[in-house]
Amino acid sequence: MTRPRPEDRIERRAAISGIGQSQVGRRLYRSDLDLTVEAALAAIEDAGLTRDDIDGISTYPGMGIGTPGFSGPGTPEVQDALRLRVGWHDGGGEGPAQIRAVIAACLAVGAGLARHVLVYRTVTESTAQGSGGRQGIGGGGGGGGVPRFSGFLQWYLPFGAVSAVNWIALVAQRRMHEFGLTRRQLGQIAVNARRNAALNDRAVYRDPMTLDDYLAARMISTPLCLLDCDAPCDGSTAVIVSRAEHASDAPHPLCHVNAVGTALRGRPSWDQFDDMTSMAARDAASSMWERTELTPADVEVAQLYDGFSILTMVWLEALGFCGRGESGAFVEDGTAIARDGALPLNTAGGQLSGGRLHGFGLLHEACLQLRGEAGERQVPGRNGSHPEVAVVANGGGPIAGSLLLTRGPG
Repeated sequence: MTRPRPEDRIERRAAISGIGQSQVGRRLYRSDLDLTVEAALAAIEDAGLTRDDIDGISTYPGMGIGTPGFSGPGTPEVQDALRLRVGWHDGGGEGPAQIRAVIAACLAVGAGLARHVLVYRTVTESTAQGSGGRQGIGGGGGGGGVPRFSGFLQWYLPFGAVSAVNWIALVAQRRMHEFGLTRRQLGQIAVNARRNAALNDRAVYRDPMTLDDYLAARMISTPLCLLDCDAPCDGSTAVIVSRAEHASDAPHPLCHVNAVGTALRGRPSWDQFDDMTSMAARDAASSMWERTELTPADVEVAQLYDGFSILTMVWLEALGFCGRGESGAFVEDGTAIARDGALPLNTAGGQLSGGRLHGFGLLHEACLQLRGEAGERQVPGRNGSHPEVAVVANGGGPIAGSLLLTRGPG
């Protein structure tokens, strides 16, 4: 495939100029709007801007989509709370996973529809969960009050597959059958995350965890145990996507957007994808590399989606950090993915230990690493100070998106 010319890569006109994060924790009992405003104001200040400078707003998914605590406030509510005057706004659940909100902002900035876009993702799933367990998939009322479902749910739910952990467990089972993946290998994703979370004072789980602890954990949906599942939490993450020219005015080095991955070339299905071992990550990663002169060998830190640990393994292969079916061997003893390894992975604890910020926590951490502001968990990169190239991947199943970031001057 012919690569687009540099001048045609519209995402390169955009950069992340500011980042902000609210309080993060379990059962904070704060409203989603309260958390969002906290993160948004922090990101605006971090970018060296004021609310009057913000002329765009974007989120995923907004408008009350999903189970309680999942969607966060919609853009009209946040725009009104912050008294923003915008030339462009966007929100919605469809597209290349939750990172679609950032990609949409990059395209809007590149097209000249806005100069500084506030992008946020807010969850209050821990508070919504209360003292009970995690929720399955709800449904609307049908005739006589009987729930009715369409799409793949009509085939899954009658068999008790009410949660994403059940659907993703099928991917893990297939990879064990086809590639010989073991639970000891899979456990390295969770152990590495916990080790990194110990250095993140906002992480939900910071207590030490061994591989034996992982193997002894309660099974949820074979072969995925409790520690393969992300930790529901409350929190908001916000970033400011700006025109790249803002670099001369920004108080921090900008994280330039080098390439985005948005493709979905297989069937948009959890259970009818052509390759149950790779899913949509395959296409999102491929389309990202088609838009850049960089290669996997240039990446110095990776923040890969870990809603479930098996998804991180899928992303490692899809992004070309190891061959097809080789991710188990790649993470075998944990050294390759450690902070001082060949590919530092999920350096703030990811979602397995850091908390389920639904992918935006990974983006926040990538920016901190590129800016050299990650404190004790800072990865030196090849220049001995900070990484120059980072990749962020979001999503699982039939929804996936990726982002390649480079550090700007400063």
